[in-house]
Amino acid sequence: METPHGPANVHLHAVDAPRAGLVLGHGAGGGVGAPDLVAATRAANAEGFAVALVEQPYRVAGRRSPAPAAQADAAWVAVVAHLRAHDFARLPLVVGGRSWGARVACRSAAATDARGVLCLAFPVRPPGRPSAPDRLPELDAVVVPTLVVQGARDPFGIPPEAPRRAVVTVAADHSLKSDLAAVGSAVSGWLRTLAVTDEFPTSP
Repeated sequence: METPHGPANVHLHAVDAPRAGLVLGHGAGGGVGAPDLVAATRAANAEGFAVALVEQPYRVAGRRSPAPAAQADAAWVAVVAHLRAHDFARLPLVVGGRSWGARVACRSAAATDARGVLCLAFPVRPPGRPSAPDRLPELDAVVVPTLVVQGARDPFGIPPEAPRRAVVTVAADHSLKSDLAAVGSAVSGWLRTLAVTDEFPTSP
């Protein structure tokens, strides 16, 4: 899929008669096969959400260092717009991702008209750098329902709960992979609560 900053890859996980769509991005140095993204995808499919896993252009080009925020956000918004016009047409959308991808989704939530944001391992502050500015303003700027699934041993920290923001801690580090069942359970429960609101169709 073309974006303003090169082609992105979109991996679709469809369901019959989807009630909504979920678009997820990967971490800065990882890919869409990250265990927590796989767990979230399975949980979402089970709740009737079609899922698109987005591989950013810098990863498609073979680079490991992430693109600047403005480029990453623009590419993400372009992909979501394409999905809205085609595969996810007429579906309410939830956006999100793991770590760096969660930051992109938060910054772009308004631009993508997201009905909710799912953050897996939101990186509050780089470990070992207490003087570095935290990224909470990106999370706080989201005004739609948000779920943060965070490892209890995450060296990037744990964001606080806030109005319209739930934080679920699981027995894991930043990768979340040591408690994937809990990750899936948290995602399922939260998507289920979203799907009973007036903005979402009833279960298929």
